[in-house]
Amino acid sequence: MAQFVRAAACHVSPVFLSAKATTEKAIGLIHEAAKRKANLIVFPETYIPAFPLWSSLRAPTENYELFQRMVKESVFADGDEIQALRRAAQETNTIVSIGISEKVPYSSATLFNSNILIGTQGEILNHHRKLVPTFFEKLTWSPGDGHGLVVSPTPFGKIGNLVCGENTNPLARYSLMAQGEQIHISSWPPVWPTRHSTTQDHGPTSDLHQKKGVNYDNVAANRIRSAAHCFEAKCFGISCAPYLDPQTVDIVSEGAQNTDLVRSSLETSQRAVTMFLDPTGTLLPGFTVRNDAEAPADYLQTEEGILYADMNLDDCIEGKQYHDVVGGYQRLDVFELKVNRTRRSPAVFNDSSLALGN
Repeated sequence: MAQFVRAAACHVSPVFLSAKATTEKAIGLIHEAAKRKANLIVFPETYIPAFPLWSSLRAPTENYELFQRMVKESVFADGDEIQALRRAAQETNTIVSIGISEKVPYSSATLFNSNILIGTQGEILNHHRKLVPTFFEKLTWSPGDGHGLVVSPTPFGKIGNLVCGENTNPLARYSLMAQGEQIHISSWPPVWPTRHSTTQDHGPTSDLHQKKGVNYDNVAANRIRSAAHCFEAKCFGISCAPYLDPQTVDIVSEGAQNTDLVRSSLETSQRAVTMFLDPTGTLLPGFTVRNDAEAPADYLQTEEGILYADMNLDDCIEGKQYHDVVGGYQRLDVFELKVNRTRRSPAVFNDSSLALGN
């Protein structure tokens, strides 16, 4: 296993509600990051085809058309889009983590908020479905299962992933820690509106709790959760969110009963941040590349791009000596966690009678 890993976190927008165009964009970014010697390339939550922001700001009765578009542009886990991404990973000898809105053959409208981890040979290392859709996400996605609570051994470390609010679930996080996770990927949406707002605030260190009527501090919430996991697991963290582009704002706003309010709420909501964390939970400085020149960057928020960082996996060792929460700092005789990793399906069919000709 390589000791040093270069990670690339893609702080980029999808081509909103276009699976084909977004896949093509992702493949271009994979090749771009690979040219910069990236080993692990990460995309945001449900990057293909989009995150359903409309459900946070529009009434369900206004969203039938957008939901229908979401269903049609969602992808199968073994569909053409994933096959193309697998080829790109193999061609570039990289590991790719990407969020998808997943559709399934047994239903015309059941969707899952999923994450696919692809290996350097194009193989599927893990297929995780978000355990519980958060808040308004329940209008789009069904609950997943424990099948994807897996840490994948790779040539570039032991890699695990949780999606958005799952990073607040201590049992899900512990189940990954207990598998020796060295790199933890957390994927997020571009904004997280909890209320309509017209107060502008994009800053990563804003004092939102003093401003009435403003959405909660999205950046602080994401960083606290990611940093806590890195500190407890003694692993590196990749927190990856998409860039919110004008096309997304236009599509989500059009057709709303109060178009101006929806638009202003999106435009003023605090943008999520893409960043790296070290095994102490401290911000790990990264860099961007512009015109073939590297420029230091702590995070990406209000501009589209790829953030890179170099990781030394040996740095995961020191903290374990004094605070290993799945080893010497755990009471295995007192606590016991059981995790069901069975993939769930709507029915189990027994066709043995047909095989006998009955």
